[in-house]
Amino acid sequence: MPHIIVKLWPGRSDELKKKLAEKIAEDVAEGLSGNIGDVSVSFEDIPKEQWEEEVVQKDIREKADKLYKKPEYDF
Repeated sequence: MPHIIVKLWPGRSDELKKKLAEKIAEDVAEGLSGNIGDVSVSFEDIPKEQWEEEVVQKDIREKADKLYKKPEYDF
C-alpha cells in the first residue's frame, strides 16, 4: 500500500520511467508518513488516439468526484 498507476502517451524511455517512479515513491511515502518499501508504481502507455476513451472518460470524467488534482484542460 499504496500502488500508483501512471498513464501516459507512449514514447518515454524505461530509464526515465524508473527515475520518475523513484521520485513518485519517495514523495508518496513522505506525504503519507509511510515507508518507501510499501509503495509500488507502474506505468501504462496509452496511445494518443485511445486517450479520450481510456483515460479521460473512464478515469477522469466518470471518477471526477475522486480527483484531488484535476487536469487544467476541459474534460
